Amino acid sequence: MELHQLKAFIAIAESGTFSRAALRLATTQPILSRKVKQLESELGTELFHRNGRGVVLSEAGKLLEQYAHGILETTDSARTAIQALGISPVGQVVIGMPSSIATVLAVDLVREFRQAFPNVSLRIMEGYSGHVMEWLTAGRLDVAILYNAPGLQVNTLRTDLFLTDELFLIGAVNDRARLSAKPVSVSRLAQIPLILPSRPHGIRVLVDNALATLGKKANVQLEIDAMHTMLNLAEKGLGYTILSASSVLDLLRAKRVRIWRLVEPTITRSLVIATATQRPSTKPVRTITMIFRQQMGMLLHEGRQTATAEIHSLS
Repeated sequence: MELHQLKAFIAIAESGTFSRAALRLATTQPILSRKVKQLESELGTELFHRNGRGVVLSEAGKLLEQYAHGILETTDSARTAIQALGISPVGQVVIGMPSSIATVLAVDLVREFRQAFPNVSLRIMEGYSGHVMEWLTAGRLDVAILYNAPGLQVNTLRTDLFLTDELFLIGAVNDRARLSAKPVSVSRLAQIPLILPSRPHGIRVLVDNALATLGKKANVQLEIDAMHTMLNLAEKGLGYTILSASSVLDLLRAKRVRIWRLVEPTITRSLVIATATQRPSTKPVRTITMIFRQQMGMLLHEGRQTATAEIHSLS
C-alpha cells in the first residue's frame, strides 16, 4: 500500500467517478483503474461498487477511507514540519573553545548566530584545549575550537587546520623590565618575570618547549590559570605574559598595554576546528563553523595589524 495509491483512492471516493478523479489528479482513467486494482488485490476485497452514475464505496472502502485520510494528513504534517525545520531549525548547538577566544569573540558569535537561527539555542563551553578535547570526544560538543591539541588524529573526529597564530609578549605601558622597542629574543624569557598559566596549558607548553631547545627555563613568577586575571596583573606591571595579539586587541587600542614581538624563534600555535563523527552535521552546526571562521579570521587580521602598528609606533 503506497501513498500515491491512497491519494488516487481518496480522489475517486470524493469525486464519485474515475473521470472526474483523473481530471483532479491530472492523470488518466486507466492509470487510476490500475492503482485501485492493485489496492483491491493487496487487500483482497473490492473497494468500490460500480453503478450507472459512477462508483460508491463498499464497506471495506468506507473503512479504508477513514484510515487513508489519517495517513495522508499525517504525511502532510510531517512534510510541513520537516520543510519548516529546514527554513527555521530548532534545537541547540554546543560549541567549545578556549577562554582566550571566547573572551573576544563570544558576543559577536552569538549575535550573528541568533540572527541566522532565532529558534536554535547556542551554548558556549570555555576551557583549556585539553578540556575541550575531552568534551568533544565524550560527545558533549557539536563543534570544538582547539589550539595545538594532542590526540586529534583519531577516527571519531573530523579536524580542519584553520590557521596559525603568532604569540607576543604583553606587558605594562611603563615597561619595568626596560625591554625597549626592539623584538625580544625568546632566550630573554629566562630573565623577564613572566605570568603564565600552569602546565598543561598550551601556551605554557609552547613557551617551555621553545626555551628548552635553547637550554633555558622560563622565569615564571606567577602561575595564573585565568586569562582575565593574567592580563590584569600584566597591565598593572606585576610581570609580563604571552598571548596572541587578538586576545589583547581592545587593550592595545586603548593603550593600556604594550606588545613585543618574540623572535629567535617566533612562537606560533595552530588553531583547529574539530567535530565529532558521531554527531550529525546539521545546518546550524555548519553555519556556526562558518561564522567562527569569518570572525576569527578578521579578528586575527586586526590583531596583527594593531600589533604591528603599535610596535612600529614605539620603534
